[in-house]
Amino acid sequence: MRMSEGVEWAMHCCLTLAWLGNEVPVSTAKLAAGFELPSAYLNKQLQALAKAGIMTSTPGARGGFRLARPLEEITVMDVVTAIEGPGEAFQCTEIRRRGAGAERPEWQFRTPCAVSTAMRKAEMAWRRALAAQTLADVQAAADRRAPQAGEAIRRWYAQN
Repeated sequence: MRMSEGVEWAMHCCLTLAWLGNEVPVSTAKLAAGFELPSAYLNKQLQALAKAGIMTSTPGARGGFRLARPLEEITVMDVVTAIEGPGEAFQCTEIRRRGAGAERPEWQFRTPCAVSTAMRKAEMAWRRALAAQTLADVQAAADRRAPQAGEAIRRWYAQN
């Protein structure tokens, strides 16, 4: 499965808003400029986060986005689900019932095939791993790797 770039954009925007503080909403245009992203497409991602209760959206000239809750209460899975939707990544189409399997008796298809079972098991592990990580965990890792990142972001947004 390939996730859209919107997941990356959304997570970076959440971290940016956390580093900036939640006092003043930040416009889509400003967030887009901070990452050199297309504003219209980024806005779709931010609206999806707002719809999911991860961000709040304030309309108007001084409007923009803020985090709706602390990073400790937002999991990576929350962001992925907001952007990609809740559907399963693996879609079994039961191809074993076609071609060489078309003539097999129905009772042989009552249980999921080994391919479907393996893929669903892997997806559940992936979802659990994403649900176990909060954006606070991601921010802490970012701060360890680049201790100056939060301050650099605050400076850039203050100047632009």
